[in-house]
Amino acid sequence: MNEDAGKEKLVSIRVEDRDGTWHTIEIPGDLGLNVMEACKASDLPMQSICGGLGICGHCHVYLLSDHNLPPVSEQEEETLDKLTFLKSNSRLSCQLHVDERIDGLVIAMAPEE
Repeated sequence: MNEDAGKEKLVSIRVEDRDGTWHTIEIPGDLGLNVMEACKASDLPMQSICGGLGICGHCHVYLLSDHNLPPVSEQEEETLDKLTFLKSNSRLSCQLHVDERIDGLVIAMAPEE
């Protein structure tokens, strides 16, 4: 019998907050959440003025690990282009869905705009 049968598959995300403190978030990958929601559920100071629509930029993060993520959408790119602290590894955490593909993801919260 498979011991993993019936167990939730947890996805692990490492997050550096704006104070330089590291947090490990473990969340079931089958809840349909995005990274921003996972951070908020873990009491990290992640804002989402637009409710995860990808238009406010308050959930801006820097990718620090090499994961095969979906490409940046046109809407996300437009929002990112308006941000002050934009880097080549910038993404909106509301546009990154929590599933097994991002297990081990490492991100840093960008400075507040």
